[in-house]
Amino acid sequence: MSFQSVAQELLGTSRYVMSAYLSDMTDEDILICPVAGAHHAAWQLGHLISSERRMVEGVRAGCGVDLPADFEAVHAKEVAHEVVAGCLPIARYVELLSTQRAKTLALLLDLKESDFDRPAPEFMRGYARHVSSVFLSIASHELMHAGQIAVIRRLLGKPVVV
Repeated sequence: MSFQSVAQELLGTSRYVMSAYLSDMTDEDILICPVAGAHHAAWQLGHLISSERRMVEGVRAGCGVDLPADFEAVHAKEVAHEVVAGCLPIARYVELLSTQRAKTLALLLDLKESDFDRPAPEFMRGYARHVSSVFLSIASHELMHAGQIAVIRRLLGKPVVV
């Protein structure tokens, strides 16, 4: 199995889990903070979109989704614990997640096997050495935040879906 196939499977698995967790959440649900100091799901989704966009843009310019005005400011680390004006409806987050993932997969499938051995973008090299690591980081990052959203689901009394 090629690296592209493995990465495609992992990206699909992480998206399956996240999609299941978001499937019955409302616009109000995604603004719930489960404990003091935790991030609400709207911030986490915006952070995932911005992060994935930045990572793939680091591999190849033009592979990121176009973001709404002020999107990155609304989802900045400095406001992660706040419910801020500018959070989007859940349907819009899901749309942006899907659009960015399609661009990420297109890039993954367009790269040659030798491209995966190239150094990762400079800003990622503390935790991702190669271009291959970029795609693995995207998938694991999404799963990590899915776990945080699972906690919000439990707080809201939503059913176990995965």
